[in-house]
Amino acid sequence: MIQFERFIIQNGLKVLVHEDKSTPVAVLNVLYDVGARDEHEDKTGFAHLFEHLMFGGSVNIPVYDEPLQLAGGENNAFTTNDLTNYYCQLPAENLETAFWLESDRMLSLSFSKKSLEVQRKVVCEEFKEHYINKPYGDVWHQLRALAYTVHPYRWMTIGKELEHIEQASLNDVKAFFHKHYTPTNAILVVAGNVNLQQVKDLAEKWFGPIPGGEKYHRNLPIEPPQTAPRFKEIKADVPLDALYKAWHMYARTDDRYYIADLISDILSGGGSSRLFQSLVKEQQLFSSIDCSHFGSTEAGLMVLEGKLVKGVSMQQAEAAVEAEILKLQEHGISETELEKVKNKTESAMAFEDMSLMNRAASIAMYELLGDANMMNTELEKYHAVTAKDIQEESKIIFDKNNCSTLHYLCVN
Repeated sequence: MIQFERFIIQNGLKVLVHEDKSTPVAVLNVLYDVGARDEHEDKTGFAHLFEHLMFGGSVNIPVYDEPLQLAGGENNAFTTNDLTNYYCQLPAENLETAFWLESDRMLSLSFSKKSLEVQRKVVCEEFKEHYINKPYGDVWHQLRALAYTVHPYRWMTIGKELEHIEQASLNDVKAFFHKHYTPTNAILVVAGNVNLQQVKDLAEKWFGPIPGGEKYHRNLPIEPPQTAPRFKEIKADVPLDALYKAWHMYARTDDRYYIADLISDILSGGGSSRLFQSLVKEQQLFSSIDCSHFGSTEAGLMVLEGKLVKGVSMQQAEAAVEAEILKLQEHGISETELEKVKNKTESAMAFEDMSLMNRAASIAMYELLGDANMMNTELEKYHAVTAKDIQEESKIIFDKNNCSTLHYLCVN
């Protein structure tokens, strides 16, 4: 059980405190309720660009990293389609340094042409290196665009097109910042060797004077149910043919999400999983195969990806995948297999909670989903899943009309 306290300061900033006196360190985690889904389709990649810009210095602190390193701290950030998360860890006695740094860039981030150009160049190089020049680099761009027709999940966090970042103006960037990076749109988690009153005092001192801003209310288009199979073929200079299949599944807050999560583990959770044993080890059709899901806040995708062994035809490989899925739909799973995958999930959750930094991030993310206490009750939802649930939901998710298929073929 992860214990925490929660309070809200006057400007709307939500603060959660998790005390752990067994450690000499503290973690300060700031989660902003903004991700790639909140971008305009003609101006994508902004949330990810801000992940970089927020380290570009503020009006008062030209280099964010220097004071933190002098205080013995380390930091990083990540952006998804749903959220942006910044975190730093440092000796508990230097906690105020983290409050000073995080509040300062929330209040007075430096908007200069130079800072924008520097970070724009970094992001553009990242786009080129990982998504244009790398083999299979455009797969997730292609697959998202195939599976989604109206929802902004149809583009990746890096952005839909390189030109959107190349053409981003200083005014565009400022408008995005003032809309989303405000106290009312943020969740602050402080964890480690801290106490509630100390955090209250520091939150009021450093974040209290920041104007709350207008609360952002998203109104995103709802993706209509997919009613027919979709298909795309790509030919490129890649080492092996690859098969990708995506099926729509449930939102993160839907109880059926836990069933879908277990299904992905049954199919490909390690060396003893069904797809690996049958398609890699026994039939030797794939050199690697994986089934996972995006874990997105709103209705997401279950994705199967596999690299074919040279000489194996796409038709043969795809038929073998469909046979494994049909086996799950028709015969279900045994109680033993279900118990095994539940135990594995429980172990993974326990291992993740061992890290103070992970605990702080999880508290923030579950609070964003609606209630941080969800992290204490999720295991019960996994344990409640039955073998019948697995079989019935596999019939629903893996409906052929709910599937988008991508054949990525080697040209040489």
